[in-house]
Amino acid sequence: MRYPFLAGTAVALATAVLAACGSSDGSGGGGGTSAAGGTPSAAASPAPSVAGPAVSPPGTRATEPGATPEAPAGDITPATGSFTKKQKEYLTDRVPRGTDPAAVLQTGQETCDRLRFLVKADRAVAVGAIVSGEVADADAAVTHLCPQHQALVDEAARGYADGTHTGKRLRPGGYRAPSPTKTCSWQVTGASGQELDSGSSDTGAAVDITVPGAARAFTSTGCYAWLPQGENR
Repeated sequence: MRYPFLAGTAVALATAVLAACGSSDGSGGGGGTSAAGGTPSAAASPAPSVAGPAVSPPGTRATEPGATPEAPAGDITPATGSFTKKQKEYLTDRVPRGTDPAAVLQTGQETCDRLRFLVKADRAVAVGAIVSGEVADADAAVTHLCPQHQALVDEAARGYADGTHTGKRLRPGGYRAPSPTKTCSWQVTGASGQELDSGSSDTGAAVDITVPGAARAFTSTGCYAWLPQGENR
């Protein structure tokens, strides 16, 4: 499936700048300079090769099923310098044993970098990328490393990615798919499975719908992300 949000100019800009920078500039939300030795980063302190059993990918919560046990809190220290309080909070339960904590921190800093550049180009791009999961683990990164983007995460929590949504996940109101694919289709059904609304779009232009209070299921395919509109935001 095409991912229109991240395939546009905004992503090209973000990719180019990130490639040039190589790591977060540490702006905002505790992602700043560490107490000594500068901000720990995977670029400055590359993760060492780990022999033996494979470890979970950086950023995977160590409490997830199948994850490698996390390193003790006292072992979460960079090779040089130190972590700030907010950085340590982000790393809690996120550093699999045997993994460089600076590499895990770098994933969060890169999430903040992506949001910062995407929102400059188009706010809907940034929110849609969170809704769809293209920008992963945004909630934790924003909470501890770049809280200036909290409004994006809050809005994304009220949106819908492609798939089927039911029960308490449904909220009546207006929604827009700002950049759907040309195979976008949707259906809203009620308590007895009766169709309340449906439609499709093959233009790639933004689509607006209303989810009524009687809705019990909302299914979307190829629309990428639906963002709340009006009073629903």
